Amino acid sequence: MSSIQEKKAHALCIPAPLQGHINPMLKLAKILHSKGFLITFVNIEFNHQRLLRSQGLEALHWLPSFRFEIIPDGLPPLENTNATQDIPSLAKSIEETYLGPFKSLVTRVNTSYAPVTCIVSDLLMGFTLVAAEELSITINIQIFWKKS
Repeated sequence: MSSIQEKKAHALCIPAPLQGHINPMLKLAKILHSKGFLITFVNIEFNHQRLLRSQGLEALHWLPSFRFEIIPDGLPPLENTNATQDIPSLAKSIEETYLGPFKSLVTRVNTSYAPVTCIVSDLLMGFTLVAAEELSITINIQIFWKKS
């Protein structure tokens, strides 16, 4: 980890794992990046694979200070990779299983890349508040997306 990385603000952005939430969070992450933030964008495995299928591997490697990470969604794999995930099951999984993998990811990113200085999360991702408190990350921004 370079001393420049240690001094820059590092936003970890995690949208709700729903199609209408990922693109706006990605746009916000790109804006923060343009203002000098290091970015770690977190997706669940299912949506990460969907992104790779739609945009190709190059879509995720365009800037060294903009990283993509994944956490498991806690659901069994879907046989049809183009299917939409079951929303009630996904909501239950968010509530019951995301905190542990998310905290592990933040800890790993803190030590291997750069300390996370803020978490930007979707309002539906309440576990990020718990993680931020437990990991002593003082800035945690939750966003509610309003359709225009």
